[in-house]
Amino acid sequence: MSIEIFVNGQAERTDATDLLAFLSQHIPGRGLSLTAAFACAVNNQFAPRAAWARTPLNDGDRIDLIAPITGG
Repeated sequence: MSIEIFVNGQAERTDATDLLAFLSQHIPGRGLSLTAAFACAVNNQFAPRAAWARTPLNDGDRIDLIAPITGG
């Protein structure tokens, strides 16, 4: 069953039931990989990498992906 979530403010539909499944399917198109340095929050709560597989996704959830920026 497909749900609607919001990733960095943009609506997306997904069949993923947990955060790890969603990220595995959807972040390669964003220039990221699961081994890249980035942080993730679900509904404004930090989601540690170790908990991604145990973090369920529900209709209307808001996911924020934050990648470090280098430079000076």
